[in-house]
Amino acid sequence: MRVLGRMAALVGAAAMLVAIPGNARAASPKFSETTTIGTHNAYEKGKYTYWAQALDSGASLLELDVYADSVSRRWRVSHDKPLANDNNCEYADEPSELYSKDRNQDLGSCLDNMAAWNQLHPDHAPIVVKVEMKAGFNNDAGLGPDEFDTLVSKKLGSSVYKPSDLLGGSYSSLDAAAKANAWPTRDALKGKFVFELIPGTVEESNPLDSYWTDEEYGDHLRDLYAAGRIGEAQAFPAVLGAANGDPRTSRYDASIRPWFVFFDGDAATYVNSGYDTSFYSTNHYILIMTDAYGVSPAISSTNPTDAEVAARLALLAKDHASIITSDWSAKSASVLGSVATRG
Repeated sequence: MRVLGRMAALVGAAAMLVAIPGNARAASPKFSETTTIGTHNAYEKGKYTYWAQALDSGASLLELDVYADSVSRRWRVSHDKPLANDNNCEYADEPSELYSKDRNQDLGSCLDNMAAWNQLHPDHAPIVVKVEMKAGFNNDAGLGPDEFDTLVSKKLGSSVYKPSDLLGGSYSSLDAAAKANAWPTRDALKGKFVFELIPGTVEESNPLDSYWTDEEYGDHLRDLYAAGRIGEAQAFPAVLGAANGDPRTSRYDASIRPWFVFFDGDAATYVNSGYDTSFYSTNHYILIMTDAYGVSPAISSTNPTDAEVAARLALLAKDHASIITSDWSAKSASVLGSVATRG
């Protein structure tokens, strides 16, 4: 009975968080002040037939796995095929072509789909595009941070919310801007994509590679800022892995620590281990909690009830998550599009 009571209370809390009484219009919260839901590996055809359907889903985060293919010098999108594409992205760059063209395309086509979809939905809620660089960048093959930025900028242009937008000409680092809560409101981010970069599983297991995506892109941001070119950067690197306290201090050189304001780790590790996650909301950092289903009491990783999702959202909002993710692609847009007040 105690568990059921707690569940009911959390569901009620979730409803209260998003309700607006009568005709009152609540002020739009900042991006850093809400908790939303994302879909793990949304590029997989088993989750959505087309990438545009993933964009339709209402989810606030969609994930792409990307390989830097040094043989063809192309960005491949696949879970485990570094030299091929295996995904739901189409060869389509016009709205009329979506939901009908050949799939299994490269990253450029995934971005083309996003640009076409954006024309149909110019006021969509902000969407974080989480890019796992499976084997890391390959600068020697012309597939490094500069080339990634160029591709994203070419395909999506002003629809990307960039690090320079957070700096706003007023702050000398992303850390300083985040601590000042310089994030825009969710309304101001309508029609925008926000790119998050994380190291990949192949990269992490490669004994010959100790210079991972997060550090490489952190160096990239630092150097662009020093050169007066920070406006070229298109993504936010994330500190990967749940930790207690500030994980930047033990992982990065002091010169790049201030360029990390995204953090990404396992929800159960954060919550069940009793970590003090208030650190993230106090500093207005973006905290992505993955595998949200696994927090005790565990729920389905694929198709929990709507009430279970609402309760999990409320619980992890209280634990200071910005976005919670799982494989909940079967849920409706009204569920995946839920927005709660953070912390």
